[in-house]
Amino acid sequence: MADAVRIILASASAARKAMLNAAGLNFECVPAQIDEAAIKAEMLRSAPNVEPSDMAARLAAEKAVAVSAKFPGAFVIGSDQVLALRNRIISKAATLDEAKTLLEQLRGRTHELVSGVALAQGGRVVWDAIDSAELTMRNFSGAFLTMYLDQEGTRILGSVGCYELEGFGLQLFDSVEGDYFTILGMPLLPLLAELRNRSVVMS
Repeated sequence: MADAVRIILASASAARKAMLNAAGLNFECVPAQIDEAAIKAEMLRSAPNVEPSDMAARLAAEKAVAVSAKFPGAFVIGSDQVLALRNRIISKAATLDEAKTLLEQLRGRTHELVSGVALAQGGRVVWDAIDSAELTMRNFSGAFLTMYLDQEGTRILGSVGCYELEGFGLQLFDSVEGDYFTILGMPLLPLLAELRNRSVVMS
């Protein structure tokens, strides 16, 4: 294994940091300074029916490359997640009122979470992966939704679906199909396999 290989996570996401910590990686966090909204808008302008997987891959790559350009010798991990309802890409809610509206749209329906991860070195992507999961929300009551929003508060605005499956948000669902780490926001197992292939972590 290479000595003192620097690993950087191009994100401030608590969930992604927790995943890498749990996996035993030694890494630093350097959040990428990119305009996600502008990138999404540009992609939707050029291709209104853009695939959610293409958008997740693009955002993950943009994050990894932006940070890698500043730390060319490091391996930089970029990741992002897109929520799609019948292939329509849903943006994050900005307020609890928007969160309520989004959860009402998702209630009783199946949506897709698509997570992308990219590994960059020297200012370019050297590897990437995409994975997706399908989640079906139960037909919860309006009273439950009000209680959920009151209990969870504004912290759910950091999640594209306004829920955290590792917490109380689990009660929103009837079924979940897919990799747990992908649902949390990063295809972790393929990433770890690639880091082993590159002798960044022990094989």
